[in-house]
Amino acid sequence: MKNPISHTQIQELVITAMFIALTYVFTAFVNIRLPIAANGGLIHLGNVPLFIGAILFGKKTGAICGGVGMGLFDLLSGWTSWAPFTFIIVAFMGFSVGAITEKHKGFGWNVLAIAVACVIKVVGYYIAEVILYGNWLAPVTSIPGNLVQIGVAAVIVLAVIGRLQKLIKW
Repeated sequence: MKNPISHTQIQELVITAMFIALTYVFTAFVNIRLPIAANGGLIHLGNVPLFIGAILFGKKTGAICGGVGMGLFDLLSGWTSWAPFTFIIVAFMGFSVGAITEKHKGFGWNVLAIAVACVIKVVGYYIAEVILYGNWLAPVTSIPGNLVQIGVAAVIVLAVIGRLQKLIKW
């Protein structure tokens, strides 16, 4: 007979599912479509719950909530061709933020982790646009939107994460 699922496993599952849902909702409903770039572009706040989940609960939660939450948005919102790229890029962003902040605590480390996620986003989506559109120059127009998106998320997350970390101490 297999061991039953532990309380900790159930708790991790519920937390990860909650952050998947929050990432999807903040991406789908708290956004601005940009009239620039090859694909129009989208600035959203989905990175806020992604970064909070990764910082509070680690790389596994960060990777899953980012990849699944934003990938699901792409699948359900008409950005279907972006879904495989989003799943990989954003999962890697969440994993990286969680991996850095699991080992190192403090404001400076949170800033570094989000900066690493920003680099992953800019480079990842640049490469994705090159693949999707077959043009090396057009993806440059998406970089400012990606920087604004991560910058806004960073300001929000860095303003609240210290308080949340104090509350989450189990």
